[in-house]
This record gives sequence, C-alpha cells and structure tokens, in this order.
Amino acid sequence: VQLQASGGGLVQPGGSLRVSCAASGKIFRINAAGWYRQAPGKQRELVADITSGGSTNYADSAKGRFTISRDNAKTTVYLQMNSLRPEDTAVYYCSAEGYYYTENGEPVMARYWGQGTQVTVSS
Repeated sequence: VQLQASGGGLVQPGGSLRVSCAASGKIFRINAAGWYRQAPGKQRELVADITSGGSTNYADSAKGRFTISRDNAKTTVYLQMNSLRPEDTAVYYCSAEGYYYTENGEPVMARYWGQGTQVTVSS
C-alpha cells in the first residue's frame, strides 16, 4: 500500500486549490488522516486533521480558509484550500491510518505517509 498526495500546483494569491490523498496497491479504508506542510527551512507542521468520527481540527493559520474532508467510501481525503496566501507555499503531506484486507481476508491496521505535493502561491 502506498499513500499518494496529488493536486498541488501554482496558484495566485487569493486563489483556491484542492489536494487529494489516496492509497494505491490495495483498497485502504481511511479512519483518520491529517494534512501537514513543510516550507523551506521550516519544520513540518499540522495543517488539519480528521478523526474516524469525522471531527476536524485546524491550525490557526488554516481556520476559515481550509477544509479537510473524506469521501463516503473512506478511500480519499481532501484538503480544500481557499484564499491562499504566499505563506501557504510548502510541500503538503498527508498521513492516514486505517486498514486493508490481505488476500486471506485478514484486516491489517496501518498508518502511512504520502510522498508530498508542492503548493506554490505566487503572482
């Protein structure tokens, strides 16, 4: 199972972008997940997370602008980013914990990190 983040790109200040996080290899049901970001020269920080029950939590910098969500099948997690600012420029990573089934039908709990997707906010 590999977790893949996608949807990053270049956007102008004030614009919007949605990044996605999904697993490849097996059907991985996501219980809880988080989006993190790391700007050059800075530590990785939590941007938003979602619990298995659907509760969400946001960094102060993301409140009111970003929305984390999960699809009904619990295979993909999204981060909708609006009103983007140059300081949002970073590599965005997803982390998800959940489960998949082996070929023998046994459930395996696991947590994975995605490879990151670059978000650049610039005019």
